[in-house]
Amino acid sequence: MSEMDDLAAFAVLIEAGSFTLAAQQLGCSKGQLSKRISQLEAQFGVVLLQRTTRRLSLTAAGAALLPQAQALVVQVERARQALARLKDDMAGPVRMTVPVSLGETFFDGLLLEFSGQYPEVQIELELNNSYRDLSRDGFDLAIRAEVANDDRLVARPLLAWHEMTCASPAYLERFGEPATPHALAEHRCLLNSHYSGREEWLYHQQHELLRVRVSGPFASNHYSLLKKAALSGAGIARLPSYLLQAELADGRLRWLLRDYQTRRMPMYLVHPYQGGLPKRTQVLADYLMGWFKRSGEALDRLQS
Repeated sequence: MSEMDDLAAFAVLIEAGSFTLAAQQLGCSKGQLSKRISQLEAQFGVVLLQRTTRRLSLTAAGAALLPQAQALVVQVERARQALARLKDDMAGPVRMTVPVSLGETFFDGLLLEFSGQYPEVQIELELNNSYRDLSRDGFDLAIRAEVANDDRLVARPLLAWHEMTCASPAYLERFGEPATPHALAEHRCLLNSHYSGREEWLYHQQHELLRVRVSGPFASNHYSLLKKAALSGAGIARLPSYLLQAELADGRLRWLLRDYQTRRMPMYLVHPYQGGLPKRTQVLADYLMGWFKRSGEALDRLQS
């Protein structure tokens, strides 16, 4: 036992008024408690108690030490209560709604890294490209491309992404690599059916806007399917930068037309406005901010 434990035992003993009762409260034997008090007296070099068969009485040294020992017991109890409140605040569900392809990028991290650190937090992750009213639908967090002028919400910038034109080495070996955006008209392009203008791809170079008509064998409203098609060599795709870190790093996809820019689009981490987030929601929000920061830095290194 530490000296602090012995001080706390001393305070409990005086409050209980007997070794028998104090030992019961402390979960030890009378002999063990007596030994702890003797150790405390030896450490301070003073006598703290006058022991008789009927009662305990404090010496002057014991009376001087008692308030400090009692204060220690109070602090320990406060610490225990604070940890209990924290545990209660950490345990429970956090409901989050995010765009489909974006949620897929950090799912592994949520499942393994975050849940390993905070196993008591229960994450309910909805993948949905539709707008959800957080307060009405009972969500704690959301990731959104646009933030409405809504006083009920707080938005934190999460990342800024752009579409990257990419293809597999197998496709490029077979069909060649386009040197300019206009050359895409002669290639097999994978189209995003979510956009009404999916057959027109826009690029910027310096202050010039280039509009290119494209066509191809496959269209989908799901970025992950378009990425799978590109990986299989089916064609050239335009995919969000946040989806491509691993594939660009290991060479399964190559970034094309690097000298031509596409528009950057911000994403925000959003939560309902309230005085203070529950701890479990705050740690998840902090984790997501950190995850996307690390991913963005890794992608920047690949692009440099």
